[in-house]
Amino acid sequence: MNNLVIVESPAKAKTIGKFLGKNYTVKASVGHVRDLPKSKLGIDVENNFEPNYITIRGKGDVIKELKKEAKKADNILLATDPDREGEAISWHLAKILNLDETKDIRIEFNEITKDAIKKASKNPRKIDHNLVDAQQARRVLDRLVGYNISPLLWKKIEKGLSAGRVQSVALKLIIDREREIMEFKPEEYWTLELEAKKLKKKITAKFTGVLKNDKVSKVKIKSEDEVRNIVESLNKEKITVYKTDKSKSYSKPSAPFITSSLQQEANRRINFTARKTMMVAQQLYEGINIKGEGSVGLVTYIRTDSFRLSDEAVKGAQEYITGSFGEKYYQNRVYTKSKNNDSKVQDAHEAIRPTSVSRSPEDIKDSLTADQYKLYSLIWKRFIASQMTDAQYDVTKILLNNNGNIFEANGKILVFDGYKSVYKYSDESESKLLLPEVEPDEQLDIEKIEQEQHFTQPPSRYTEASLIKDLEERGIGRPSTYAPTITTITGREYVAKEKGHLMPTDMGFLVTEMMEKYFSNIVNEKFTAEMENNLDEIATGKKEWHEVINEFYAGFEKELTVAEKEMEEIEIKDEVSDVKCENCGSFMVIKKGRYGKFLACPNYPECKNTRPLKEKEAAEETDQVCEICGAKMLKRKGRYGEFLACSNYPECKNTKPIVKTIDANCPQCGGKIAVKFSKAGRRFFGCTNFPDCKYVSWLEPTGKKCEKCGEMMVMKENTEVCSSKNCM
Repeated sequence: MNNLVIVESPAKAKTIGKFLGKNYTVKASVGHVRDLPKSKLGIDVENNFEPNYITIRGKGDVIKELKKEAKKADNILLATDPDREGEAISWHLAKILNLDETKDIRIEFNEITKDAIKKASKNPRKIDHNLVDAQQARRVLDRLVGYNISPLLWKKIEKGLSAGRVQSVALKLIIDREREIMEFKPEEYWTLELEAKKLKKKITAKFTGVLKNDKVSKVKIKSEDEVRNIVESLNKEKITVYKTDKSKSYSKPSAPFITSSLQQEANRRINFTARKTMMVAQQLYEGINIKGEGSVGLVTYIRTDSFRLSDEAVKGAQEYITGSFGEKYYQNRVYTKSKNNDSKVQDAHEAIRPTSVSRSPEDIKDSLTADQYKLYSLIWKRFIASQMTDAQYDVTKILLNNNGNIFEANGKILVFDGYKSVYKYSDESESKLLLPEVEPDEQLDIEKIEQEQHFTQPPSRYTEASLIKDLEERGIGRPSTYAPTITTITGREYVAKEKGHLMPTDMGFLVTEMMEKYFSNIVNEKFTAEMENNLDEIATGKKEWHEVINEFYAGFEKELTVAEKEMEEIEIKDEVSDVKCENCGSFMVIKKGRYGKFLACPNYPECKNTRPLKEKEAAEETDQVCEICGAKMLKRKGRYGEFLACSNYPECKNTKPIVKTIDANCPQCGGKIAVKFSKAGRRFFGCTNFPDCKYVSWLEPTGKKCEKCGEMMVMKENTEVCSSKNCM
C-alpha cells in the first residue's frame, strides 16, 4: 500500500521520511495553503461571517505536487502540528485534495521520534472540527479588527499603522506602565548599617526597627533628621547580641517549560527575543542532523500550555539522575496545572522537554549551532531539574541591640545543591555568608557605622519576558501569539527597545489614546481575556463560533461607526533635519518611505527634491568654541534633541547638551529648571544643578506655589494644578 503523509515543513518531512520506510511518501505543504485574501476583508458579514478562503499566492506548485502524489496514494494521512492552527491546515488540505473528512485521515504526535511517528501512523483519527472552528473564529476576529481599524489609522494618523485584537492590548499595557513611571514621585528613605566584629570575623547588620516591650517594631527611616537621631542615640563602641535564630530553607525546582515560560526564561538567561526563541525551538523540534543518528527531533512540540510529562519521560529522567548524581538527587514530581481549563489540550500535549535525556547538550554540541546549543541546554536542564530534589540552605539570623535600636544580620549557606547541580546560571550566585557563632547578651565591637540616602524607584519598564508573563497571567493571547505580537508593536515603531526594555514611542501613545477613546473594548484586557475563553470553549464544542463572532461584532460595529464619524485627522509634523535643500534652501525634513527614512524638501510639490538620509550630515555652525581643541562647535540633532558637537570629529569627540530653561525655579534648591529628554525621547523637566539636585517632573512647572500646601504648581492638560498627590 502506498501511503502519502503531508506535514507542514520540509525539515519535518525529511526527518519523518527517515522513520516510515519505503511504503510512505512524505511531502510538505510549507505552511498554510489557503487563507483569507490580503486585498479585501474576505468575510461575508451579511452571511453569518462566512470566510472567503482563496489559495495563497505562490503555493500553486506545492499544491500541484500534493495533488499529483495524492492520486498515486492508496492512503493519505495529514500530519500537521498538534494544535488549532495545525488542525486548520489539515482541514484546508482535505478541502483542496477532496478528501473524505468522515474518514480517519488525521494523525498527530508530540515529538518527532521513530516510536512516536510509528505509533501515530497506526492510530489515525478524524479531523477535529471544533479545533478548526476555534482557529477560524480567531482568524475572523483578528481580520474584522485589523481590516476595519487599520485603514482609520492610515487615514487619520499615518500610513503603515495597524491595530490588532491582541497587539493593541499589549501596547496599552506598555503605555500604562509608562504612565505610571511618568506620574511617579520619588520618596526619600535612608538605610543605616553597621559592621561588628567577633575575633576576626565581621558581621554586617542593617537597622530594622526598635525594641518595644520585648518585641521588635519595624521602622522605616524617611529623612536625614530621623537617621541622625538614631545615630546620635547609638553606643558607637559596643553592641549586644539580642537574639539568634537558625533554620533551614529550601528552594524548589521550577516546572518544565511551556511556551510562555520558555520565551521568558530564554529572554532572561540567554538574551533571546521571543521571536528568536520560537524560531530556534522550531528547528530543534523539526529535526537536527546528529552525528551517528541522522536527522532527529530533539524536543517535543513547542506550542503548549500543559505541564504534563509522559511516564516514559519521567522514567528516563529518573535513570539519568540516579545514574549521574545518585538516589538522593531524584524526586518524582507531578506537574498537572494547565494554563487553561481545556482538558483536551492537557491530555494531548506535554510540556516542552528533550525527546531523549541521553542526548545531553555537551554530547551533541558539535551538531548544533551556537543558538541551538544554548536553547537546547536550557530545555534539557530545566526538564532534568524538574525531577530533582530541593536545594537546601542553612540560614542564620542575628538580631543586635544598641540602646533599643535593633540591627539584623543574615547568613545563608548552600548545604545541598539538589537540582541546582544541573540548573544554575551565572546570574544566580549562591550566598556563602557564614556568620560567626554568638550567644544572646554577648557584646561585640563596632568597627564602623554607615548611613546612606536613597529614593524610591518607579516601576520598571517591561522586558519581553515580563510582558509575556503579564499577558499570560491576564489571559491575553495564547502561546503562539506572544512572539508575533511583540514583533508587530516593535516593527510598527509603537515601541522601541532600549537595553532590553520596551519603551513606547510618541506614535505608540497616539495610537493607544485613539484606541482608548473609540475602541475601548478592543484595548480592555478583561474583554480580550473573555474572548480567549470563548475561543477555548469553541475548541471544546461548548460554544458555536458564528454566535461568538456575532455577539462581538454587534458592539464593535457601533464603535466603528462612531469612530468613522467623530475621529479627527491628526497632523504629525515631520522632523526637521540640519540639511538644507540645495534647490530652494529650506531645511529638509525626515520622512518614512517604503525602504526606510529619507530626506525630502518641505516645499513639495513646488520643490520635489529628495535624497538619502545619511548618518553624518552637515550641521549648523555656532559661535561657541570647543574647550578641548579650540575648533568651532556645531549644533546637531540627535535622538534626544539638539546638542553641540566638535567640528573636529572624529579627532575630537567632545559633545555637550544644549540646555533650554523655562521661567521657573527649582522648588528644592532654587536653581533653574531645564527642559530635558528621556531615553525614550519623552520630554521632562529637571534642575540644572543635577546631580547635586535631583528634582524632576514630567509635567511643566509654572514657577508658582500651591496656596494650600506650598508644593510647585504644574501644567496638566492646559490646566494649572498642584504637583502633590495629597493636595485636593
